[in-house]
Amino acid sequence: MSAHTHRLTALLADMEQGMTLEKPDIAWMLGRRDLEDTARLFAAARSVRERCFGSQVYFYGFLYFSTHCRNNCRFCRYRRANTALERYRKTKEEILSAAMEMAGAGVHLIDLTMGEDPDIVGGTQSQIREWVEMIRSVGQHTHLPVMISPGTLANDVLADLARAGVIWYACYQETHNEKLYDSLRPGQDYQHRLSGKYRARDLGLLVEEGILTGVGETAADLADSIDFMRRFAVDQARVMRFVPQSGIPLAFTASADRENELVTIAVMRLVMPDVLIPASLDVDGLAGLAERLDAGANVVTSIVPPLAGLAGVANPVLDIAEAGRSLAKVVPVLHRCGLVPAAAEDYQAWVANRQALHRRTGFFCHTPDRKTVPCA
Repeated sequence: MSAHTHRLTALLADMEQGMTLEKPDIAWMLGRRDLEDTARLFAAARSVRERCFGSQVYFYGFLYFSTHCRNNCRFCRYRRANTALERYRKTKEEILSAAMEMAGAGVHLIDLTMGEDPDIVGGTQSQIREWVEMIRSVGQHTHLPVMISPGTLANDVLADLARAGVIWYACYQETHNEKLYDSLRPGQDYQHRLSGKYRARDLGLLVEEGILTGVGETAADLADSIDFMRRFAVDQARVMRFVPQSGIPLAFTASADRENELVTIAVMRLVMPDVLIPASLDVDGLAGLAERLDAGANVVTSIVPPLAGLAGVANPVLDIAEAGRSLAKVVPVLHRCGLVPAAAEDYQAWVANRQALHRRTGFFCHTPDRKTVPCA
């Protein structure tokens, strides 16, 4: 047995016994590329998923309702400086229609995503109230949990959304290396973005954190992010590979290593066994779904209805017009992976149990600078 094989065997055995891995060991696992090593990682991740979730997979309908943004993120085609881009801002009626279509198809959650639209997050009180009421209406009409992915928000607006029945707040840091963060999100304060997640947790919302690979990060950076997500006790942990596009500063960066994203999914599953981990259709479309599920993911995200004029983010048009992001195309892939669609009530039970867990444990002690630590 080689030294690498021996170390991987020992680490997997430690995790099986419930031991907490230190960051150097997490970084080492993230660096595995030998086919035998990665096969063992993926198998271990699937075993953990089976233990925590059975064979069920959840579905998220994705509704990118405004592509306007005030930021200049260097990795995003919807950055403010990309003036060649044709943008849209969907009406309340269009949003409700698309949400109802997705609910009728059988998704378990509606993900309402936007850029940091200056007419909304920087709008008048009347505009913000109208936006909050639109989000409330989506939940009331679909009878599904709602996730908002709006970027950073003022504390009072986040509180209004919580009162409007929003269940999830998704806000991706992309990296927890502050220097790399500053290069990816120029002009956006690292701690300010982070603090929104703490505020959301204070309000009783479930929180999704996300990281990006292929943008100059190291294995140690990824380990730092996974360690942060573990300590924060995120409810959903996402990793996505950077997709080069025209109109952005990183447009000509070589496409990131696909294996890096898959190994990161597996390691996140091993380190955070009971969290939701997405297999996004937004990077490789339907063709990349099975490998993400085989790496330990248990949520299919970026399900987009065709012919509704809605875009994706990393890949704005991939598989959408052809209904490749529909449940009709997704479910057969699940079955080939030995997985099954969850029932709506099963997803809602998971959400309720997770909310109860946070209320029961009072997991975080907050300091004035928002640098929280687990309570003793």
